[in-house]
Amino acid sequence: MKKAYLYLENGQVLEGKSFGASGTAMGELVFTTGITGCVESLTDPSYYGQLVIYTFPQLANYGICLADKESPKSQMGGVVVREYCEEPSNFRCDESVDSFLKAQNVVGIAGVDTRMLTQMIRDNGVMNAVITTEETKPDMEALKAFKVVQSVENTSDQHVHELLPEGEAKFSVALIDYGAKQSIANSLLARGCKVTVYPYNTPAEDILAGNHDGVMLSNGPGDPADNPFCIQQIQKLFGKLPMFGICLGHQMMALAAGAKTIKLKFGHRGANQPVKDLEDGVVLISTQNHGYAVDSDSLAGTEGKLRFVNVNDGTCEGVDYPAYHAFSLQFHPEAHGGPLDCQTAFDRFVDTMKEGL
Repeated sequence: MKKAYLYLENGQVLEGKSFGASGTAMGELVFTTGITGCVESLTDPSYYGQLVIYTFPQLANYGICLADKESPKSQMGGVVVREYCEEPSNFRCDESVDSFLKAQNVVGIAGVDTRMLTQMIRDNGVMNAVITTEETKPDMEALKAFKVVQSVENTSDQHVHELLPEGEAKFSVALIDYGAKQSIANSLLARGCKVTVYPYNTPAEDILAGNHDGVMLSNGPGDPADNPFCIQQIQKLFGKLPMFGICLGHQMMALAAGAKTIKLKFGHRGANQPVKDLEDGVVLISTQNHGYAVDSDSLAGTEGKLRFVNVNDGTCEGVDYPAYHAFSLQFHPEAHGGPLDCQTAFDRFVDTMKEGL
């Protein structure tokens, strides 16, 4: 097997075997604890610019089902695993993860101690890294200086397009694409919504001119504060239409309301994150993928009211904006391949559109 190397920002080097594409990838090294949802995570635009450690020991033992893709291509920089399945077995399997990553030009390294790497990140925080199949040592100064930039610009669909539900459309929703997962649109379509997808840089005036019943702010990658134009447009939309934000959309909605965001030590990535609804005390198991969070204390003095918190670390997981007929969630209620506890959030959005302003 061809060798691959993982160079860490702290100077440590791990040797493993190459799978997927050959070459070199630099990115932010993070970990995800998901057991299922392999192709969904591989194609989640929120992983743009990141090298992802899968903590589950074997990747893709049921193979790659292309119908489960969340976006047209993989946005990951690279994949780190203990072992990958070379001969998957599943009636829905279209190909192996190795062939999929080769086609997507994503490098992978297997045969490394993912438990040790995960513990290192939990103790010290996320760090930059390089996966390479080359024998030459990468530029360590460039590695330390690496930062994920222009992530929303590079993952958003650049064209306005409509998606129609089966049967008559009951509502019209403007979905602003900051790097949207396909499951968000699918969840709206399943509830009888016509979905018009807009690029990330669409002016608020154009969205309001579309005569929609509500606005959906999608997930996406990177630092929410890197998107001042998007935040300004959300400010203009507040109170004009019912609004629902997920993940990056949730974070930028909070910034638009006057709150702040913070970078977490190692983020929340996986399909087993417990969140508590402060309204009724119910704990839900959620899918998440983010490295930033809304600063709960900064909601004071804004129209935002803390609604959900993470049971593990107490961070903000959801905010209600009653004055704006809007709400947002840090976790992914649409998660295909993950827990189904949170899907009623889309029903809540539909009910909000029924009520109007």
